[in-house]
Amino acid sequence: MTRHRDLRLVAGAIAVSAIGDWVAMIALGLRANHEWTGGGVAALLICLWSPLAVLAGHVGVLVDRLETRTLAIWSAVFQAGVACLLAFAGSLALMLPLAVLLGVGVAVSGAAEFALIPLLAGSREIGRANGLVESMRGIGFAAGPAIGGLLAGGAGTRYAMLGDAATFLVIGAVLATLPLRRRAVQVDADAPRARDGVALLFADRVLAVALGMGAVTLVFMSASIPGDFAYAKNVLGVGDFAFGCVLTAWAVGMVFAANVIPRRVPIAAVATVTLVAAAIQGAAKLVAPFWLSYPFMLVCWSIGGMGHGVKNTGFRTLIHQRVSPDRHGRAFAAFNGLRNTAELVALAGGGALVATIGGRGTLWIAGGVSAVAALAGVVVLAGSRQAEAARLNAS
Repeated sequence: MTRHRDLRLVAGAIAVSAIGDWVAMIALGLRANHEWTGGGVAALLICLWSPLAVLAGHVGVLVDRLETRTLAIWSAVFQAGVACLLAFAGSLALMLPLAVLLGVGVAVSGAAEFALIPLLAGSREIGRANGLVESMRGIGFAAGPAIGGLLAGGAGTRYAMLGDAATFLVIGAVLATLPLRRRAVQVDADAPRARDGVALLFADRVLAVALGMGAVTLVFMSASIPGDFAYAKNVLGVGDFAFGCVLTAWAVGMVFAANVIPRRVPIAAVATVTLVAAAIQGAAKLVAPFWLSYPFMLVCWSIGGMGHGVKNTGFRTLIHQRVSPDRHGRAFAAFNGLRNTAELVALAGGGALVATIGGRGTLWIAGGVSAVAALAGVVVLAGSRQAEAARLNAS
């Protein structure tokens, strides 16, 4: 019961921190766009996300070699300090290097949090625990952009970033109250290496298939994001508030599905359900532009958000299940690195697609390829199970 209470407490702090992250993203993005229209937001995102990709291996080793709760607390304090500096940064030239430092803190805190979740879950199924965490992140996605826009438009970027700094202190304070400790027991013949993470992700066949096909879906789903804006604004002609409701519908679907569905999925079916969810996510964007209707887009985005929530939870649970606990830091840091590398490349590709074939065509291609790739993964997994069953019967 104590562990369950601690998990709920940390999940609540994650929700607060996720709201703060989105507040910062919107406030800094608006400021960057004001100073450098067209290039400022892209430069900001590259600076913020690059550390998660470039430093993934080193972050994973750090999390697996040091006491994880303490590392997570100091990471939160570090991020709070950087957010305070960003609050007083007077130009984009100062914001960008500070965004890199903030990205370093995000990389460490994300891997550390992932490694702590199994300890917090206790007797609770890991899928259910991950679903709770993902649903709390979804709350941040639903509420953060609106709060960030209000703060940036009313009080200004400075107060938005000070608010973000406060959320980092909240999660650090919550972690400081926990009695648990995680110091990974070294079972490898050699010391942990920065390149171990990727090898861990693809050493297991089921995990390799799920993540391999999942990476394809991620690339195309990230590429579809510019298409969301172009389709809603240029094709359907909706206003800013109406488009905000589209994002909210996606986030509400994420929260609902992540908190309800994963706990009902048998362990043996996690990989298949994860890829089916990814296919539903892609299909939602594929189908929407066939009927030029704003209410239909809202429905599709709600369903797509549900697929997104189950997919995210499933990938976390697969890594928890199929990688030994002493290597969770390296495995999840590598997963984060691969994911952010794909997103950086895909966002640029999505912009090119929109410029070439428009928002409607971008959603058709990105959503369709994503759905087909995920379904191909389901077929490969089914074939692998049949082959394994035949081998066992033959022996």
